[in-house]
Amino acid sequence: MSDDLTRNQIDDVPDGFVPLPWHRGFGRLVGPLFEKRNEQGLTRGFRVGEHHTNGMMRAHGGMVMTFADLAWGGAVERDDDTWWVTIRLVCDFLSGAEHGAWVEGRGEIISQVDGIHTVEGKIWTEDKLLMTGTGVFKIIERRA
Repeated sequence: MSDDLTRNQIDDVPDGFVPLPWHRGFGRLVGPLFEKRNEQGLTRGFRVGEHHTNGMMRAHGGMVMTFADLAWGGAVERDDDTWWVTIRLVCDFLSGAEHGAWVEGRGEIISQVDGIHTVEGKIWTEDKLLMTGTGVFKIIERRA
């Protein structure tokens, strides 16, 4: 769970990544998750822990899709307080990530019409491409 991270889970991340403050609900189950903002944009990441794996000790496809949703949807964020929902997510699995691997993802907006953003995205580990795809996202008003 994201609120009881071990030192290893927080310290064993590449430079520039900070914990993503997703502390409630589903985020507690799939974390810890991290992000880095720089001139290339927003990149999100996670280290494949045992709770992320399938029976072959590789990142479970459901986890990789969950991560893609989070990483690619991040492309529409204007700031830390931007809320958005996923309308559609299309994913192509290309490879797998081993237990312990560091996984990164990023999306790029390719079109925007009437507040609906289409994003192309990639998920990778080191020099291996794990997933490509597209997502359609809508920014929504923040709720209390």
